[in-house]
This record gives sequence, C-alpha cells and structure tokens, in this order.
Amino acid sequence: MSYVYDIKHIIMNKTEVFDNQLQELARFGKALSHPARLSILKYLAEASTCISGDISDSLPLSRSTVSQHLKELKAIGLIHGEIDGLKINYCLCPSAIAKYRTLLNAFLEDMESVEIKCCNSKS
Repeated sequence: MSYVYDIKHIIMNKTEVFDNQLQELARFGKALSHPARLSILKYLAEASTCISGDISDSLPLSRSTVSQHLKELKAIGLIHGEIDGLKINYCLCPSAIAKYRTLLNAFLEDMESVEIKCCNSKS
C-alpha cells in the first residue's frame, strides 16, 4: 500500500471511532444543514399529505436542485418517495422524525444537565 492510500483510508474512516448515536445525529445534522432541505420538509409538513408531482413548482428552486435535496432527505429516511405511474409521491416519514427527535433530545438533555462552571457563562 502506498502512503497516500493509508492516509486517505485513515481520514475517511475517522467517523468509526464515534458511537452509532453520534454518527446518526451527524447524518441528521448534515441532512438539515441546507435551507432548501428545511424548506422541503416544511412544505411537506404543511401539506399534511403526500405530494405528487413536481415539488419545485412550490419552491424557488430548479427541478434538478430539488431532486438532489430530496435524494439527501430520502437517504436518511426523513421522507419517502414512491413511484405512482409517471409521478412520485413524497411524504414525511413520521417514524424517522420521531427517531431523530428522540436522539437529538437525548443529546441536548445530556449537555443541559451538566453543571457548567465557566467564567463567561451567563446561564
């Protein structure tokens, strides 16, 4: 093996040293890290139903851009996209939303419960 391959292999696998919950939260955070994806989630939530057809008609984004963001949201399971003839029906996935909410709440509660002794801390 070459030195360059060894370094790239080590860097690419750094996430493996963290527990599964942290890795899952990081994937969730990455999926939410773009305002377009947040907008898509908000749009689907406000619709309260599966959306068939072109979501980009309701967002200030091109079809290809919306498609890429939908792909990211589908990859972590926040939405489903089922083919129905020539259209795709997109829906929020309540079980995935509940899972990520539980993970995030537990993560934040762990930090909130720590007594922080910082000279600059105001709360």
